[in-house]
Amino acid sequence: MALPTFEPVHTARLTIRPVRADDLPDLLAVNGDDAVTHFLPYASWTSLDDGTAWLARMQALAAAGTGTQLAIEQRADGRVLGGVLLFNFNEGSARIELGYVLGRAHWRQGVAREAITAVCDQAFGALGIRRIEAEVNPDNHASNALLKRIGFAHEGRARQRWVAKGQTYDTNLYGCLASEWQPGLGAAPPA
Repeated sequence: MALPTFEPVHTARLTIRPVRADDLPDLLAVNGDDAVTHFLPYASWTSLDDGTAWLARMQALAAAGTGTQLAIEQRADGRVLGGVLLFNFNEGSARIELGYVLGRAHWRQGVAREAITAVCDQAFGALGIRRIEAEVNPDNHASNALLKRIGFAHEGRARQRWVAKGQTYDTNLYGCLASEWQPGLGAAPPA
């Protein structure tokens, strides 16, 4: 069975919805920034062609039923500020992985927290997900802190887990369970 459809969600400042082709110019500004992609496993986009190739991969993921790429849209002006990816859906375990990216101009304003909390609300609710996992480069202090703030448990560190951009690096492993999650609030910090 495929991952259920993610219906758009609205927060005070944002709409989180499936990505569209007309989002690519805004996403080029996000993913074309080396500071934004520094800790991500892909090179910065250099053109809309990079975005078009990426969108084809995201559409294939959705068609396979194993994930969905979401856009973080600013409600005030409709501009796309970043994205949230739900991927590697495992139906039997009701488990999925989480990834996200946000344009640098919106860092440290609570935008990522607002978006990820809304996505987790829907994943644990309407989508019936039991467990959400995330992997983060240990040097990405902001992302590690964000996951802890919304109640993801740090479950360990995988040594030399990935090779990307010519570098081998560890990842911190995080998980959150539906039974721990409080819609709109996140999870209570693990004991």
